[in-house]
Amino acid sequence: MLRYREWINDEVAMTSHDWPSLPLKEWQETYATLHIWTQIVGKIRMEFTPSLNHWWHTTLYVTPRGLSTSLIPYRQLSFEITFDFIDHQLLVQTAASHVRTMLLRPMSVAQFYRDLMKLLDSLEIDAKINLLPQEVPNPIPFDQDETHKSYEKEYARRHFHLLLQADRLMKKFRSGFVGKCSPVHFFWGSFDMAVTRFSGRAAPAVAGADHATQEAYSQEVSSCGFWPGSGNIENPAFYAYFSPEPSGYASSPLIPSPAFYNPPTKGYVLMYDEVKKAKDPDRLVLDFFQSTYEVGADLGEWNRGSLERS
Repeated sequence: MLRYREWINDEVAMTSHDWPSLPLKEWQETYATLHIWTQIVGKIRMEFTPSLNHWWHTTLYVTPRGLSTSLIPYRQLSFEITFDFIDHQLLVQTAASHVRTMLLRPMSVAQFYRDLMKLLDSLEIDAKINLLPQEVPNPIPFDQDETHKSYEKEYARRHFHLLLQADRLMKKFRSGFVGKCSPVHFFWGSFDMAVTRFSGRAAPAVAGADHATQEAYSQEVSSCGFWPGSGNIENPAFYAYFSPEPSGYASSPLIPSPAFYNPPTKGYVLMYDEVKKAKDPDRLVLDFFQSTYEVGADLGEWNRGSLERS
C-alpha cells in the first residue's frame, strides 16, 4: 500500500477560519512595492494575451501559493508567471518545461524590473511593456523607480491569505448568478480582487472617463470585491457598488450593519475588522454581497428572474 505523507509548514498553514491581522499602516511600504511589482507582471500578460471585454485579459488569479497570470500565449509556445508568497519567489514556467525563478526580497522596483527582464531574456521571451504604472499617485517609470523597495514576507503572506478567503467567498457568491459574470480575478491597477455581474443592458458613457474606464463600464454592472484599503478607507475592506448607480441606492435602509455607504468610492464598504471579529465571518461577507446586490438590482430594475439561479 502506498502511503502519502502530508508536510505542513506551521508558519503558513491555514484553515477556512484564518483571518489574519493586516493593518494598512503596518505594511503600507510593502503594499506599495508589491502593487508596482504586480503591475509589471500584469502588463506582460496584457502585452501577449488576446483582448477580452472589460480588460479581463489583463488580470491575475489566486493560486494555492500566490497570484498567477495563468497561461500566456507567446509565439508557438506559452508561459506563465507566478508570485509564490509561501516560498517568496517569482516563477516563470514555459510550455517547453523550462522554469526560472527569482527571490522576492527587499529590492527596488527598478531592480525587480531588470531581474525579471533578464530572466525572460534567458527564455527567449521578448517582453516590451509600457513602463509607466497605472492608478497610482506620482507614477515613476518601472526602470527608474528606486523609491519603492520594501518587501516584508509576513505581510505579503497575510495579504495572500486574505486573497484566498476573498476568492473562496466570491466564487461561492458568483455561483448564484446565471447571467454574464466575470471570473473572480485580481486587478493589478487598483490592487483589488473583484467579481462583476452584468444586467445585459448597455450603460451610458461615463462622463470624462478615459478609454480604460469606458470599456470597463460599457455595460450595467454590479461589482463586489476586496482590497487592502486606500484613500479614506485606511484598512482592508470588502466593497460593493453598481455602475451606473440606481437612484436611492446610497440611502437604502436594507443594507445590514456594520456596512456603510462611502461617497468617495461610490459604493458600500464592509471593514475587514468587522468580518474578523464576527461570530460567522463567511455569513457576514456573503450577506453583505447578497444584500448590496439585491437592493441595487431591484432599484435598477434588473431582470432578476432570468439572471439568477433558482
